[in-house]
Amino acid sequence: MEKIQSDCPYPGCFFCVMKEANPSKRRASVLKFFRELPSQDDDGQVLPISGLWNTAMAHPNDPEFINLGIFECMSALIWKGLKNRRWLSHDQNIYIPYYAAHIIGSYTMNMEEFAERAVRAGVIPPLVELLRGRLTWVEQRVAVRALGHLATYPSTFPAVADHGEVLELAIQLASSSLEIVYSHFYQFVDRRIGYHCDLLTRGMGGVEMESRKAEEWASQLQCWSLQLINCFAFKSEFLHDICKADFLVKLPGMWGGLVNENSPAGVGLLRTICQSKLGRGHVANIPGVVEALCNIARSSDDWQYMAVDCLLWLVQDPNTCHKVIDRVASTLIDLANISMLGDYKKLGDTIVTVLQEYMQQYANSRNSISTHTKEQIDELLSSKQSLKLEKNMPKEDLHIKQAAALVVKLEGNSLFSSGNIAGAAAKYSEALALCPMKSKKERVVLYSNRAQCYLLLQQPLAAISDATRALCLHSPLNRHAKSLWRRAQAYDMLGLAKESLLDAILFINECSQSNDPDLSLKQNKVPDYAERLVKKQMRTAWLFREAALKHGGIHCEGEASDAFGQEADDSEWETASESDAENDATGEADDETEWKNDSQVSLPFRMIVGVAYVSRNNGTTCLSSVRVNRNKVVNWTEPAYRKPCKNGFQK
Repeated sequence: MEKIQSDCPYPGCFFCVMKEANPSKRRASVLKFFRELPSQDDDGQVLPISGLWNTAMAHPNDPEFINLGIFECMSALIWKGLKNRRWLSHDQNIYIPYYAAHIIGSYTMNMEEFAERAVRAGVIPPLVELLRGRLTWVEQRVAVRALGHLATYPSTFPAVADHGEVLELAIQLASSSLEIVYSHFYQFVDRRIGYHCDLLTRGMGGVEMESRKAEEWASQLQCWSLQLINCFAFKSEFLHDICKADFLVKLPGMWGGLVNENSPAGVGLLRTICQSKLGRGHVANIPGVVEALCNIARSSDDWQYMAVDCLLWLVQDPNTCHKVIDRVASTLIDLANISMLGDYKKLGDTIVTVLQEYMQQYANSRNSISTHTKEQIDELLSSKQSLKLEKNMPKEDLHIKQAAALVVKLEGNSLFSSGNIAGAAAKYSEALALCPMKSKKERVVLYSNRAQCYLLLQQPLAAISDATRALCLHSPLNRHAKSLWRRAQAYDMLGLAKESLLDAILFINECSQSNDPDLSLKQNKVPDYAERLVKKQMRTAWLFREAALKHGGIHCEGEASDAFGQEADDSEWETASESDAENDATGEADDETEWKNDSQVSLPFRMIVGVAYVSRNNGTTCLSSVRVNRNKVVNWTEPAYRKPCKNGFQK
């Protein structure tokens, strides 16, 4: 290749080629460069490859390099790295297979036409070899990313599927990725491979940054594997391989962690599986998966609506409804007052309609539904009928009902203050029966108060139910701080760390953004009892926790903080002993006494390692992005999952 600039010491320098002013000469030189690069053994080859990587990331839809043979070049470079270990270990060539696979993934991310060109260029076989683990987990990560993009398009999916081992490898990788990254990189700081550290941090950080990025990349490795599996899950012929009980039962726990807020991960794949009759049959046969979907549906998870979809489809399917109705009915009833969730309008009405149709079809069938579930659904339908009647009811009558409910509520407050928690819960139930259905604000308070009572009565399931109902009635959805805190504690009582953590984080967010006069001077404060709960759940829900337990990074439950890098704090956080019952006789329960605490800490607090650079709260602005943005880690890769749409994942 000719020198473009006489002062450049490297003949055929790619960067000099790109400075050529004549477009025709530049294209000819680039074409020659791509053809000759795989056969050259000169030093410094990684520099132009890294430049191409930057270009692909910045301009993934630019067709210039596609037309000049970049896919053929990258494919040949990967093969060279796989077959010629002497070349791979020379100079900085160890970086080249990673960059090459990343470039393929970037250029096939958005354009089906580019994906077709990549397939014709033969990129799939070398990517599959990387997926096998022929090099390291770092190359596996970019290989599964690229294959996931290729599998997304109808025209290129068959080429990926023709390699029968791809699905099996993706399933294995989704199941073992966290353990692989932990044991091969995270666990032993002094054994970390140098080029892995360089790729993770770009030379911008030390050991702590390497560890944070390793956790993020491990999450991406798992989530991109799930995305690839998701493409297969839309095809019925692959569902038998995907819907194995030992794999399905793991999916709810594959949530991406706080470091990967853009990925629906396991619940996204479950949603795709539940779109098919065969998939619903497999899911319905695993009680643990159905129970996990119920927990996600009643949580602050961004992908709450996906779990709701799964539950509704299971109830609507005549082959699965009898297996799941007693387990999921109570969850759907708790969510029946949701007006809008994401892009779903009138979701609560849809839930009511589905349950009503079920009752009409199967209520009289033997063994189709338990008496308790039937009573719950009947109560829901009756409440909806009452709401319709209230529209024609005189305002005076509504005011009388409100006043009566207020009197009973105050009686409950009094009982609560005197320590009669069971009696207070009964009074709040009585007040709910009296309170007009359209008086949403009052019903939010009553449900939240009763959730408080159930917490103190050690009835976490009932507390979760009432807190969820309060959050669904509240406007905006899932933003009633006291109910979030109570549900976080209830989930903690059940040992559900992820659900508790997400609620606790959203509670802190609401606390920090409150307009309450009592908190106006404490906008940058976090209650220490909330901090302690988040600390505990961050340790328990840590992405590498299971791997650390297996490989000795955590020797017992009490040493989780050592692996997590945090100081253990076993002190109890403040329980829900501060009830709305402490309010005065006005009956208002909107004071925020529950947030007040003499000992508070200023944001940011070091313990929120993941929250410091993540937002994961139903489209709301998370505490982290507002309060600790200066700790935000720049993610130089694109989101780990394509944005979900109603029928799967957008291309």
